[in-house]
Amino acid sequence: MKKVALLLAAFLIMGAALGCVSQSSQEKRSPTTTETPTLVVYSYDSFEYIAKAAIPKFEEKYGVKVELQLIGDAGEVLNRLILEKDNPRADVVVGIDNSLAAKAIDAGILEPYKPSNIGIVPKELIDMLDPTYHLIPYDYGYIAINYDSRHVSNPPVSLEDLTKPEWKGKLVIEDPRTSSPGAAFLIWTVAVYGEDGYLNYWKALKDNDVQIVKGWSEAWGAFMNGEFPLVLSYATSPAATVYYDNITYVKAVAFEEGNYLQVEGAGIIKGTKNRELAQKFIEFLLSEDFQGEIPTNQWMYPVNKNVELPKVYSYAVPLEELKSATPNPEYIKNNFDRWIREWTELMVQGKSPGEIIKERG
Repeated sequence: MKKVALLLAAFLIMGAALGCVSQSSQEKRSPTTTETPTLVVYSYDSFEYIAKAAIPKFEEKYGVKVELQLIGDAGEVLNRLILEKDNPRADVVVGIDNSLAAKAIDAGILEPYKPSNIGIVPKELIDMLDPTYHLIPYDYGYIAINYDSRHVSNPPVSLEDLTKPEWKGKLVIEDPRTSSPGAAFLIWTVAVYGEDGYLNYWKALKDNDVQIVKGWSEAWGAFMNGEFPLVLSYATSPAATVYYDNITYVKAVAFEEGNYLQVEGAGIIKGTKNRELAQKFIEFLLSEDFQGEIPTNQWMYPVNKNVELPKVYSYAVPLEELKSATPNPEYIKNNFDRWIREWTELMVQGKSPGEIIKERG
């Protein structure tokens, strides 16, 4: 048996050697390979859920492998891409929204691409995100105040209402330094109150005992535990509570001055060696195979109007009641770091709006 094993090992070694020679000769004759093509996609953590539902359809259709790398939130994803700019490792990025779009484009990390099926995307969403097609919208949604209807019969209907005495200590929101909804809320207040007025508004919120936590999970958990009757979340959050837990007492509000509209996009990384496959992936994101998974995985609205929303969306704020109170991406990019700095000076360091405006010069 030992001799047989030795002979078999020898044949295997010879076969491997001959195979290498054959492969080497083949490579000289033809650049083709039998390896499965791999597309590297960067995204934020919660993209995992829709990825599991939809990406296998893309892999099967094109006979490829998608390597999904989840990197914190969208801001962390963008920072990673900027650090890797000179030696890009990703082919596609998914999840850069309108608050980060201008920064991403200016960083020179994206290649423009206008998908062949771009016609299904409403023009206003393209204009809101990026009319140069470095980023292609794939979903959108509105930030909104949610409330517990068991304890709140007349909810606030405007940002100004949140500063009234009846809501003192009853609202929990996310920190704009560490949370996407928190950052959106800060930008929302700038859009409504202007460069000086937003500081006065936040001072009123602070005086009204607004509670600020690190992220959405903490805020939502405190809300669902009954610690606060109001929480900053999304206009579709009530639909999600019905879908997952059959809870119908969570409601959301369309505010009189409008709500912050978040548009999420995907783009091709500059320098990708898989340009053709990356283009197919962008087009796949607009297809019904992917778009149909958005409502109950992302809890956002699909950009493809051919996708029928599930019945549970009747618990969300009707789209026709919502209007946008959202600055353009360029304005956000040029001022966001300053807004965060000023917000910190006001809410954490205790400076007055007047002091901050005076220091601004």
